[in-house]
Amino acid sequence: MNNYKWILLFCIGTLVFTPTVFAQSNPGNMDIDSLIGKKMSESGIVGLGAAIIIDKKVVWKKGYGFSDKQTGEAFTTSTLMNIASVSKTITGACLMKAVEQGKLSLDEDINNYLPFKIHNPYFPEEKITLRNLSTHTSGLTDRYPFYTDSLYFKGKDSPQELGDFLKNYFIPGGKYYSKENFLNHKPGTFREYSNIGAGLAGYIVEVRTGQKLNEYSKKYLFGPLNMKDTGWFISEINLKKHTKLYEKQGDEVQQILLYGCTTYPDGGVRTSVDNLSNFFICLLSDGKFKNRQVLEVKTVREMLRFQFDDANKPENVKPQSLNSGIFWATKMGGTRIGHNGSDPGVRVFMLSDLKKQVAVILFMNTSLSEKEENKFFEIYEDLYQYGIKLKDRRKL
Repeated sequence: MNNYKWILLFCIGTLVFTPTVFAQSNPGNMDIDSLIGKKMSESGIVGLGAAIIIDKKVVWKKGYGFSDKQTGEAFTTSTLMNIASVSKTITGACLMKAVEQGKLSLDEDINNYLPFKIHNPYFPEEKITLRNLSTHTSGLTDRYPFYTDSLYFKGKDSPQELGDFLKNYFIPGGKYYSKENFLNHKPGTFREYSNIGAGLAGYIVEVRTGQKLNEYSKKYLFGPLNMKDTGWFISEINLKKHTKLYEKQGDEVQQILLYGCTTYPDGGVRTSVDNLSNFFICLLSDGKFKNRQVLEVKTVREMLRFQFDDANKPENVKPQSLNSGIFWATKMGGTRIGHNGSDPGVRVFMLSDLKKQVAVILFMNTSLSEKEENKFFEIYEDLYQYGIKLKDRRKL
């Protein structure tokens, strides 16, 4: 979930910050430590956790700074945090598991699955498919500021049922219905990132499997992948392990409350660097994790494959920005695959090189201003380059 407005809830004062490094392995690696520490200090990032995956194995992981600045509790790779839009990759994996089970088809009209019917008023006869939803080419859009102002709930999970919200948003006469909830583009012809579209895809998984997304993912993903601390809702995770969240405005870093979102399939997962590493390794390994085939090879390859080429791509979309799969994307000018995400107090990267040899997972518990966004990418790139060095050392 991106492009948010957030009311800051309480202030913890001006931050004078020199991050303490809490090493979980290889404590002598002061080069990367100093690089990260310097950027954290300059930007005000309170806590950070990261892992480097080389040839489908975690070879390095560390936590830096604090999960709770007030108490001094360290941010580690087992610290829990909501992972924003990286959650979409888990929604995508659940979707593909349901396809694998024969409960869904990527190219079926979604109205054949829903208890209500959705029609784009600009193109009422055109079908919308799960492939459209998962590649952000559905013609369904997030209406701002409604999305950010109405669907986030501070301090609690959303009290609103996902299905009820979607019906009211997309069906004429619904409480939230507007023609502005749709784009004047046929499905499959124009790409615009849609959080609510991802929420709809997750809801369809729930309808067709008869299980809430948190239950379904626990059975088919989190359990087999040993993601014991991972969940979708505030109410189902261990809050003692969850980081506090922070947001920087001006020179001040302020703590904000945890929150839930009505369209949780687009960004609701709460997990740790350690747990998410297992999931990423599974996807990078054609669905296998520790000799167990969690997802079928063909399932994962369909999830990760490029959905468009230059001859058959949505209009107004440059090749380097094409979504490359089912809630799976190319990033960094087309040089990385995976996903990243941002939400209030949250910045997350889960990206690999195109050959799946060097991958980085990065959690940060602080939001920065737009002009400081480059710090997030600099830290990610420092870790990626360090991963390349570690890979080269392993060849020696």
